[in-house]
Amino acid sequence: MNDWVSLGLGSIGGALVSEALKFVIEEAKKFKSFKPLSKDLAETMERLLPLTREIDSMQNKLDLSSGELKKLMETIEKAYILVCKLRDDPVWFYEKSLYARDIEDINGEMTKFCGIDLQVLQYRNQLKLLGVADHLVDMVYSLGKKMDGLTMSLVPASVFRDLCSVPKLDKALVGLAWPLMELKKRLFDDSVVNLVVSAPPGCGKTTLVTQLCHEADVKGHFKHILFNVVSSTPNFSAIVQNLLQHNGYAPHTFDNESQAAVGLWTLLVKLRKDGPILLVLDDVWRGAELLLQKFRINLPDYKILVTSRFDFPSFGYNYHLKPLEDGDARALLIQWASRPDKTSDKEYEDLLQKILKRCNGFPIVIEVVGVSLNGRSLTTWKGQVESWTLGETILDSPSQPTVLECLQPSFDALVPNLKECFLDMGSFLEDQRIRASVIIDIWMELYGKSSSILCMKYLEDLASQNLLKLVPLGNETEDGFYNEFLVTQHDILRELAIHQSESEAILERKRLNLEIREDTFPDWCLNGPVVNASLLSISTDDSFSSNWVKVDCPSVEALVLNLSSLDYALPSFIAGMRKLKVLTITNHGFYPASLRNFSCLRLLPNLKRIRLEKVSVTLLDIVQLNLRSLKKLSLVMCSFGEVYYDTEEVDVSKALPSLQEIDIDYCYDLDELPYWVCEVVSLKTLSITNCNKLTLLPEAIGNLHKLEVLRVSSCINLSELPEKTDRLSNLRFLDISHCLGLRKLPLEIGKLQKLKKISMRKCWRCELPDSVKDLEDLEVKCEEETRLILWERLKPKMRNLRVHEEETEHNLNLLQMF
Repeated sequence: MNDWVSLGLGSIGGALVSEALKFVIEEAKKFKSFKPLSKDLAETMERLLPLTREIDSMQNKLDLSSGELKKLMETIEKAYILVCKLRDDPVWFYEKSLYARDIEDINGEMTKFCGIDLQVLQYRNQLKLLGVADHLVDMVYSLGKKMDGLTMSLVPASVFRDLCSVPKLDKALVGLAWPLMELKKRLFDDSVVNLVVSAPPGCGKTTLVTQLCHEADVKGHFKHILFNVVSSTPNFSAIVQNLLQHNGYAPHTFDNESQAAVGLWTLLVKLRKDGPILLVLDDVWRGAELLLQKFRINLPDYKILVTSRFDFPSFGYNYHLKPLEDGDARALLIQWASRPDKTSDKEYEDLLQKILKRCNGFPIVIEVVGVSLNGRSLTTWKGQVESWTLGETILDSPSQPTVLECLQPSFDALVPNLKECFLDMGSFLEDQRIRASVIIDIWMELYGKSSSILCMKYLEDLASQNLLKLVPLGNETEDGFYNEFLVTQHDILRELAIHQSESEAILERKRLNLEIREDTFPDWCLNGPVVNASLLSISTDDSFSSNWVKVDCPSVEALVLNLSSLDYALPSFIAGMRKLKVLTITNHGFYPASLRNFSCLRLLPNLKRIRLEKVSVTLLDIVQLNLRSLKKLSLVMCSFGEVYYDTEEVDVSKALPSLQEIDIDYCYDLDELPYWVCEVVSLKTLSITNCNKLTLLPEAIGNLHKLEVLRVSSCINLSELPEKTDRLSNLRFLDISHCLGLRKLPLEIGKLQKLKKISMRKCWRCELPDSVKDLEDLEVKCEEETRLILWERLKPKMRNLRVHEEETEHNLNLLQMF
């Protein structure tokens, strides 16, 4: 008490309450032997500092001798006395358990004050400041008293003891041994308080967590394991009522969620006296972030485990449960489906592999298909597999509604714009690895979005709901360049997108998939039909001879062509697609496909984006199409062969007056940039990446006065940039990362006064000219070696220079591209 008096406090209500509290906090942090108790106490007290400062400033106006403030002062005094005793007593460790109990009691009192009294007190003070009538102030005060009194009404009663018990498992686990070990490791990690297990529907999240709760070491550690299923429209008060009744207390009717929060806190404090607590909230839906926060209580040895189809990155550690690996999927299928009679080993194995390919590791799908085949004849097994080869999906079968019932709520939970985006994903082939930029191009034109960033957010939103997967290929890129992300989607989720689109008649659908095997067309397109779809996807195999039927597609705005043959003629009916805005042609064969009938694209008035992947094309042909609305041209893994760049007969500025972006990626035989590119005066972004044969850029590139972004990354044989690059007066971003052969930058690069960012990882051999010092407010991204060799010496001369180190990621995800 002497120290308390020496600080001028003397008794409760002294002059420096905040100083006393700061002293207690600092001392509490020193007692490492009591962690995490002392850490929790310090964190709780830090929340009270603003209030104590206000008390210091208003001590003459506040009554500290009664009510909540008296209780607070007494608790602070207890804490002060305790830390002084620990500081001055050299043998306190002999009574460590006693002191630990004291610390826990003080922390509980302060936590309760922060959670209840402090909120009521602050609200009451706000009402007084606003001049609200006294009777209303008294009503708020009474509410706080009622909430406080609730803690005394928890009278034990023998009711609903199993309301929040862990469910029993009625099936053997397959393929969850590794996830179980990983999850258990996180659960026992003291630094992890809240965990989220997320995955697409039907992947076994609840099964995994249920088994976790039944593990002997988990049950041995947590004295109370509470398991509650959260609905898509959760009610916090109802969940708290369940928890109370499960623990033997009579039902409570809460007037509001604040009272429910008091009930939860009181229950957890009581249970905590027996030992650690694990609260499992199963099947939590998107939009429940605020609900989850209400369960977060600063209490030692209290953890929350959430299962969800959605990610909650702000809540805690996220563990993503993946579909089953091949071996585990096979074991699970064999568990559910007995082998049909009279099958040879080879025949049986062949059927198993085809079924497993269709199920693709989804436990719910494997279970449903397995149950439907269990005990059935060999003919039934063969018929099931054959029906899939003919286009029937698992979701189409009326005898197997369980899978659709499992998946449908995930679609129903999407907001309208994300529903449209998800449905569009059905237009791509199964198992296809799609560049994010492909999807973004389609969405920008279909939905009139001017920002690629917004469309990328849609992809991230779908990924956070586990309806697709975003795979980064390397370092984060800038300026709306999303080639560094792959999008993949599980086959069953693609089938869900297609199933949702098939509710209307074929010719009336907004999205339509046309699959052609060999030269066989579906019956519906044999009589010259009129298709009303705005998004049309056409897929052909390697036997297709390009003998097209006539189809009228006046409403198509986005056309996705998936081909596999070496020789491919574009369908002539494209010429009638007057509304066409986006054309994506992707060859899934091993070698570049030769494209014919390219002229059918000529003069399409609204075509704004063309993307060609793994095709052989003459660059001059694109100029001669006279696509006056074309804004973006993307060429990926294309072959240009023997190219003639003579454009004397073509006025490029008139033929492509709207072209703003050219993206050339992984085009291995590009050794020279076509001269006509330098005549596209409207160009704002030029990206040439991963083109190993490219050695020089033409001097005429300086004619691109509107160019804002020049990206020539990973062109390893590019030796220099043209000197006339200094004429790019609007250039703001230059990316030369991984240009390992680059030896110098233009001498007068300092003239580019709008240049604000340079990305140059692995370019430490490149010489920087003196004029680079004239670039004001420059941001450079590079790895440590480039920073030390090139830029460190310039920092004293470039006051606003900012150099950010980014180590190159050796990303194995790149292998998924090929």
